[in-house]
Amino acid sequence: MFKKRHTLSSLLRELFLLLLFSLHHSTVQCQGRLSKHVSSASYSPSRPSSPSHYKDDLRRIIISIVLGAVTGLVGSVFFACVVRCVVRYLNRTPILKGPVIFSPKIAPKTLQSALAKENHLLGSSPNGKYYKTVLDNGLTIAVKRLTPFESNSPEMRRKSVKWQIQKQLELLANLRHRNLMSLRAYVREADRFSLVYDYVSTGSLADLMNRVRENELQLGWEVRLRIAVGIVKGLQYLHFTCVPQILHCNLKPTNVMLDAEFEPRLADYGLSKLLPNLDRGTHGNNPFQSFHNCRYTDKSDIFSFGMILGALLTGKDPTDAFFGEAASGGSLGSWLQQLQRAGEAREALDKSILGEEGEEDEMLMAVRIAAACLSDISAERPSSDELVHMLTQLHSF
Repeated sequence: MFKKRHTLSSLLRELFLLLLFSLHHSTVQCQGRLSKHVSSASYSPSRPSSPSHYKDDLRRIIISIVLGAVTGLVGSVFFACVVRCVVRYLNRTPILKGPVIFSPKIAPKTLQSALAKENHLLGSSPNGKYYKTVLDNGLTIAVKRLTPFESNSPEMRRKSVKWQIQKQLELLANLRHRNLMSLRAYVREADRFSLVYDYVSTGSLADLMNRVRENELQLGWEVRLRIAVGIVKGLQYLHFTCVPQILHCNLKPTNVMLDAEFEPRLADYGLSKLLPNLDRGTHGNNPFQSFHNCRYTDKSDIFSFGMILGALLTGKDPTDAFFGEAASGGSLGSWLQQLQRAGEAREALDKSILGEEGEEDEMLMAVRIAAACLSDISAERPSSDELVHMLTQLHSF
């Protein structure tokens, strides 16, 4: 690196000297022409001093001055551009190889050793697979091994794309929020990336709701509402605190992890921008318009949240065959909206959480909020900032 900087410094010095020489040469030429014209006008008595002669001399002088000024200006601009490019190149972060660590609890060699072993599979998706890994120091982590790149993909061929991926990962690693899974490290392999997160023992919201549907677990309304509030607070941070704004683009129950206190943490946020080929929701949690118009916005994330809130309220899986029937409107969102318009929202609620009248009022208000989030018109959906206020006003934790 020192040798490279020394070479570039020498190059800059030579360019600067060349620019000074060019400016000096242009000035000398201009002065020579000016002296020539003045001397010829002063010491040539035999030469006729007609007005046209003076005009020609004046025109030549002006042209010489303008050419000298333009040459100097162009040279200065060129030199400034060269300096800017060189400075940007020197300040550019090199593409790092091997493990990149953001946590003092993880050592590169320990991480590499753990990844080389056979680890416990936690789950899989079109984007990759999650593994549970225990490091030599006893720390348990979750590792997501992304799907390998295609051999002719830009991620494999272009160094600029690899650098952009690294920059995005470093941005994600700097995010800190109670309701986000923090990126602790990543490993760039030959054809893929492996992302390291904290391990949460409770699993995903999808796992939890499956246990509820199979009557293995009772999950009261207060806990469900707390989960919903935590999810939307995570979205609020991504949408309104992060600069630039970060969209989740793949929000669904399997990407909501829960700790021992059922506090939700969003996973997989920001990965769609990181790797454009990642699955953006072949599930039913994203609005049709996102795929039809190829435009994903923060209101698309709100639609996905509405599906999760609807699942928490009804206890039903949004992919259940029931929602594919015409009578239910074809989706969880349409079904909730139909019941809401008919004044029968109570019929949508999970019978296992029906109880006190006060809680039922909160749940019915939550149905209205879910229906608003699932509106086909994105402008009618509330923002994540508005949703935080709406949901926290339902119940004081």
